[in-house]
Amino acid sequence: MHEIRRARLSDARAIADIYNWYVENATVTFEVDPVSEQEMAQRIETRLAKHEWLVCARGDEVLGYAYAGPYHARAAYRFTTESTVYLRNGMQSQGLGTELYRATIERIFALGYTSLIGVIALPNDASVRLHESLGFEKVAHLRRVGWKHDRWIDVGSWQLEQKTQMAKPLREPGMS
Repeated sequence: MHEIRRARLSDARAIADIYNWYVENATVTFEVDPVSEQEMAQRIETRLAKHEWLVCARGDEVLGYAYAGPYHARAAYRFTTESTVYLRNGMQSQGLGTELYRATIERIFALGYTSLIGVIALPNDASVRLHESLGFEKVAHLRRVGWKHDRWIDVGSWQLEQKTQMAKPLREPGMS
């Protein structure tokens, strides 16, 4: 059995281990150097201040994580977040990513954000299927914008808007 819960700073080592597998072995992240436990703890703390970071855990073992953070720094983007989900290698295709991402989406919209952007290094059929199964729609495709593992990588953006979009937001996001 597993649980979805808010990330803790004590999860940083496990989260860094999950992420660093992708840094070293895949093109789904454009980072090329492994991230330290301390750096990951800082990232978690920063996201939790105004956004969300969830983990899927079985006992003390972190199986995956999802978070949302700022899409861009400029103030006009403050209602939009960029979201992502990572599972421990080998944990894919068990429904954990869907459950984790769905919980993240619900919490982000509850915080007052109105739009999530999923940025996907392409090709990545599994991530595209996940995003589209949750209602994200493809809104952009950039060709050859990343160079990793001796090849060019395209990037697509998928967007999910809160179903109850209003003409004007009721409050500033991230204030629970």
